[in-house]
Amino acid sequence: MRPDTPAENVDHTAEAARLERTAGLYPEDTEALLLRAAAHLELSGDRPAASALYDRLLADDASLENPHLVRALKASNLWEYGHEAEARAIIDGIRMSAPHDPAPWVIVAESLEAHDELEAAAETYTEAARLLLTDAAEPPHATHPLLYGRHRVRRMLGLAHDDWDTLADTLHTSPVSLDELHDPKRVWSLGSDNPAELEAEISRLRAELGAYREALSRPFPVAMLHWPATELTELLSAYPTLTAEYPSHPEHLATIESSLRELSTSGTPNLGIVTGTVPSYEAFAASEGASPEDTTLLPQYATTLAARGRAAAWPPERVAACWCGSGRGYGECHGA
Repeated sequence: MRPDTPAENVDHTAEAARLERTAGLYPEDTEALLLRAAAHLELSGDRPAASALYDRLLADDASLENPHLVRALKASNLWEYGHEAEARAIIDGIRMSAPHDPAPWVIVAESLEAHDELEAAAETYTEAARLLLTDAAEPPHATHPLLYGRHRVRRMLGLAHDDWDTLADTLHTSPVSLDELHDPKRVWSLGSDNPAELEAEISRLRAELGAYREALSRPFPVAMLHWPATELTELLSAYPTLTAEYPSHPEHLATIESSLRELSTSGTPNLGIVTGTVPSYEAFAASEGASPEDTTLLPQYATTLAARGRAAAWPPERVAACWCGSGRGYGECHGA
């Protein structure tokens, strides 16, 4: 998650430093931790320091899970403090490389939009839609911001709706329609002396912000701990007392799915699953000065993994691979 809390409420510089220290302790999570640190530095106003973190990551881009995302964030940050030419060059490179992750596309398109490059932003969104949505029977959740952003820019340009705009309208669930949210005339209402108009505009902005946050920055998840079959066998062999917690692997998987469904039904948002390993769990127990057989450590371990960016969102798309690792689609496995 990229933080969005104002600087007056959080010491973003201190939080960035803490995340950098944590990255030193957990090198396998360096990418996620330094991206969050860079976001805090941007919010603190220290954009050159944020760029330095992006450069630090890109110095070994072969080890990155998503180098295109890091480049997109770097370009957006550079443009914000006057390095337009370099930012444009990076954006052009991302568009030419055509990544299959929607996040870099959304970030560079929003950067173009923020600097009044509406035609280029619309072209970027459309390029991404052609690449990522051609064969999708149901657009994945990660592509929703792409469709919403495209709708917004095209609305500002005065273009007529096309099929993808209609699809964006269908996916959007806020009480305020996308056409109303993205109406260019809304900006004029902000200067109104009529309290009713201002109140209506505040409601629209809140609805838009809520949809944006849900789509782009899924907050810290409530995470369930998943042990693959081989790891669970090793865990129970080393710590037999945990058998009471995990009677069998199929039962363990069923418990995860049923627990997540109960949480979802009760209204708990942003659920996730983290995958444990025995060495990692033993190291965590040692850091807590406790025995791995202490069952109260298990939820703490799951929370720590989630805080390090290791959580996968639940539920997956029905056509996506099931979280359990069976290789079958979620809709044919635990999502059945």
